[in-house]
Amino acid sequence: MNLTLKQGSAFQLPPYKSLENDELQDRINVARQQLGKQLLILGHHYQQDEVIELADLRGDSYQLSQMAARSTDCRFIVFCGVHFMAETADILANRPEKLAERAGHRVAVILPDMAAGCSMADMAAIEQVEAAWEDLGEIIDTDDVTPVTYINSTASLKAFCGRNGGIVCTSSNAAAVLDWAFSRTSRVLFFPDQHLGRNTALKMEITNAQMPVWDPHDPDYGGNSQQAIQDSRVILWKGHCSVHQIFQAEHVHQFREENPDIKILVHPECPQKVNDLADVSGSTGTIIRTVEEAPPGTKWAIGTELHLVNRLKHDHPEQEIHFLSPVICMCATMYRIDLAHLCWSVENLVMGTPVNIIEVDEETSRWSLIALERMLDVK
Repeated sequence: MNLTLKQGSAFQLPPYKSLENDELQDRINVARQQLGKQLLILGHHYQQDEVIELADLRGDSYQLSQMAARSTDCRFIVFCGVHFMAETADILANRPEKLAERAGHRVAVILPDMAAGCSMADMAAIEQVEAAWEDLGEIIDTDDVTPVTYINSTASLKAFCGRNGGIVCTSSNAAAVLDWAFSRTSRVLFFPDQHLGRNTALKMEITNAQMPVWDPHDPDYGGNSQQAIQDSRVILWKGHCSVHQIFQAEHVHQFREENPDIKILVHPECPQKVNDLADVSGSTGTIIRTVEEAPPGTKWAIGTELHLVNRLKHDHPEQEIHFLSPVICMCATMYRIDLAHLCWSVENLVMGTPVNIIEVDEETSRWSLIALERMLDVK
């Protein structure tokens, strides 16, 4: 189906908020039929159940962007996730060779709610990272430092890494990326999540004493002595995931006291004390596979986003699954994407009045793609 969109008057969001979920689902499905293969709805694992049910593809942020970029028919991506994910999808789907295949036609990437950001990504602004890089240059040779940004970061930070010989990592390949970096330089600047950087480096026999934390709000070398920077192997950015930060060592101890045979399964964005106590620490994909492959009757306390834990609990009644923390915490920015925003987005596409298009500028895309491709080359 080759749908030609005709310009119309943009639908406004407020009326959608008054609609019931059943009607919204029906209208979304009608729009999907009209758009056909030209539309891909991507759903991150942390999305609400009613949203993820309507996704054509589900996964983590980079996996979704990769899958969408492989599509030859897709012309519109509606990304049910957060802002940096939509940026990555735009960079990958509209890279030069893909544009050439489509005779220059861009895939429009839509974020249903522009307020869906990421608190972790916001903890490292490009101006702060550039200032830190300059300050580090007063103490050490930055030509001997590889900047590594977690994929949960803005395109501007990915571009910074691309320009400065750096690389992007995911939670699943962080160790391989650090190996790659250390084969080139003696130090790494890792941002924006300190916990993923620390937990990964500790397994590589790098000590906490060799991992000073750089506080971008402290003008005195990020709150560190010059000696600490000179002795460093990994300089960690003072950032974290607000969801994974809530899990504490006492939560692990409490579960084990009450259920001696329970297994603790956590994401490496959790603090070190939790990560060290866990039976398994791994990416979202690792968490899902671990539960899927476990024998019936296995007991789990899982330290990651609530929607995912509840979905695993629902999908695997043969296992006993608990949320690791007694405090309920979900990803509030992911939660902003609801059926009303999704319906509004796809119906405006049908009308030819696309809303909330995420388009990364050409220069930022070019350098970001270099850092992303380096990541893809790491085995």
